[in-house]
Amino acid sequence: MNIPFIPFDEGEANLNWLTLCDALANGHKFPKARIDDTFLYRDPDTLLSRSAWIDGMGVAVKSVTVFPRNPETGKPLIHGAVTLFSDTDGTVAAVLDGQLVTKWKTAGDSLLAETRLARPDSENILIVGAGTVGRSLWQAYSAAFPKAKFTIWNRTAEKARQMAADCPGMRVATDLEDAVRGADIVTSATMSTEPLLKGDWFQPGQHIDLIGAYRPDMREVDDNALKRARVFCDSYDTTLDHIGEFKIPIANGVIRRENVLADYYTPEAFKRQTDDEITLFKNGGGAHLDLMTSRYILDAWDGAS
Repeated sequence: MNIPFIPFDEGEANLNWLTLCDALANGHKFPKARIDDTFLYRDPDTLLSRSAWIDGMGVAVKSVTVFPRNPETGKPLIHGAVTLFSDTDGTVAAVLDGQLVTKWKTAGDSLLAETRLARPDSENILIVGAGTVGRSLWQAYSAAFPKAKFTIWNRTAEKARQMAADCPGMRVATDLEDAVRGADIVTSATMSTEPLLKGDWFQPGQHIDLIGAYRPDMREVDDNALKRARVFCDSYDTTLDHIGEFKIPIANGVIRRENVLADYYTPEAFKRQTDDEITLFKNGGGAHLDLMTSRYILDAWDGAS
C-alpha cells in the first residue's frame, strides 16, 4: 500500500481558505469527536500528542516535539506530523506535515467564526501579534474580506514593521488602544499571560477573535471584555476547563459557563443577532479540528492527483 506523505509546500498549493471553512462546518455535522492529549517531558524538551476520533471520518494523531535549545544551532523549535487513519479498517490513510495542518487548522478555525459573527461590511482588521499565526490570519481573512484594510500591532515594533513589509498594504499601529477602537475585527495571536485587550476599548459592532491563550494561566482579554460581549468558542470541551481565557473568570465568578453561548456543535445559536453587539470568539484549536483539517487536506491532495 502506497501511503502518501503530504509535505508543506505541495500540500498547501491545493488548499483554499473558504472551502476549508465549508469542510470544518461539515465536520461538525458528524457525531461529536472523542479527543485526548498526552504529554511526555524530558527537561527541557516536550512531546505533545493530540488524538481525535470522529465516527464516519476517521482518526488523527498529531505528535509535536518542542526542543527549546534547537534555535541555538539554527534548527526549528517545533517539529511534527499528523497521522490520519481510516475509520473503516484503521489503516494509515496519510501522513501530513504538522506545520501544514496546524497553520490551516488554526487560521481556518477563526475564519469560520468570523464568517458567522463578524459584520459582513467589516473593512478594518487589526492583527495583534506579528508571529507565524499572524501572517496566516492575514492570508485567511483576506480571502473572506478581499477589500479589507489590515493593521498590525506587536509588542516589538520592529517585528510589526517586518510583517507589514511582507504583507502588501498593511499598516503598523503604535498605540494598541487606538488601533482596537478603530477596528471592525480584532484578531489576537500572542503568548500573553496577562490581558492585553481591554473591554473598555471595544466598540459596538466589533468582532473579537482570540487565539493566543492555550494554557490555564494565559489570557488575552480582561474580565470586562467578557462581560461586554456575546461570547462563543469552537468547542466547550477544549476551552471552558482548560484555557485561562474562560477558566480563570469562571472560577472567579466573573462569568458563568452558560455565558459562553455556543460552540460549533450548536450552529443554530452560533450567529450575530444585531449590527451593534460585540461578539467574542475563543479559538481553542482542539484535536478534532486537526482531524477535520487533515481530512480536507488529503481530499484536496487526492483531487489534484
